[in-house]
Amino acid sequence: MRIHVMAATAAMLVMIPADRVSAQAAPPKSMMKADRAAVDRIIAKWPERPRLGAVEMIAKYGLPQEASSERIIWHNAGPFKRVTVLNLETPHDFPMPHVDFLEHTITYNVPQDKVGPLIEFDGSSTINRTVGELSARCDLEGHNVLTLNLDHDIVTGKKTVQEARTAFGEIVTQDVLGKHPPYIEALQFEPHSMSAAAFADKPVIPGSPMRANGADRPAGDAAKMNDAEILATAIAVDLNEILAAAEAGKKKMSQPALDYANQLHEGHGMNMVKAMKLGQEIGVTPMITGSVDKLQKKGAGTLATLVRLEGSAFERAYLAAMVKGHAEVISMIDNRLLKSANNDELKKHLTAARADVAGHLEKAKSLQSGASR
Repeated sequence: MRIHVMAATAAMLVMIPADRVSAQAAPPKSMMKADRAAVDRIIAKWPERPRLGAVEMIAKYGLPQEASSERIIWHNAGPFKRVTVLNLETPHDFPMPHVDFLEHTITYNVPQDKVGPLIEFDGSSTINRTVGELSARCDLEGHNVLTLNLDHDIVTGKKTVQEARTAFGEIVTQDVLGKHPPYIEALQFEPHSMSAAAFADKPVIPGSPMRANGADRPAGDAAKMNDAEILATAIAVDLNEILAAAEAGKKKMSQPALDYANQLHEGHGMNMVKAMKLGQEIGVTPMITGSVDKLQKKGAGTLATLVRLEGSAFERAYLAAMVKGHAEVISMIDNRLLKSANNDELKKHLTAARADVAGHLEKAKSLQSGASR
């Protein structure tokens, strides 16, 4: 790994050559590179300029990890988190008329008050504060590198938006004259780490659960739960059922099954709202621990097996999932949640929720029995 240091007017700048091995997380071993013949067939149908961009990126970074008729993508290429060539030409007149089709993405935390200035500087920039990404789109890699360097100058206060726009034009002119300006040759800063760049934001719904931090209990299945985790567990159960019911409502099922799905949607929705309100009343913020996250993932996995089905096949599988899921929730309430709960009002909520779940279970069994006749 080579890191070159160059003197600047006011500071020492770390140069990161575009062909340097990335400091980003390595791609999964299962991510295979696309087949060269397949990639060639894809880009052969593209317009000339995106096709040229694709060939240039292949020459520099090798075969991409993803390829489709719409785009080809490299992950962790050089200092970039992602390099994308699109089968799309978007007219862009800054700093002079050209078309955008090449995008370079880095891991970078853009402060909220700098989002507007960066877009004002270059409308082809894309910012994802949640993931912690900053992307530049142009027709040349060097110009994307230039955009990212000037973005960084704006964020760090070295340049105003207008100064950056003026500098862009001047530096491109230097490049045309063969001067090899550093701002085009390489990034002049180190991209941020993924942990430092990501911004999860914060809940705005009153009583919403919060994510547990590193100091919170990992929550193994056998560990005693506190009231914050119990509340989050109850909310996770409700949300899983709401999502499944919403999907069921889109399917062509019998009217009784559709009515049942609607009953679950409304019932678990009311219970979820009550749980969040209860947390506010008793001064307990629901906390999403590892155990709660595991429960949410389980719900997603179950639903993933259902959504691909249609008609009577979906109805049978949905009712079977509701029987199994509601029985498991009753067992969890009896054997874990009620035994661990400390607050009396929370215990009352769990007891009432158990009665609702038991009713849902019996209804699912009845519908399941009728459907099997």
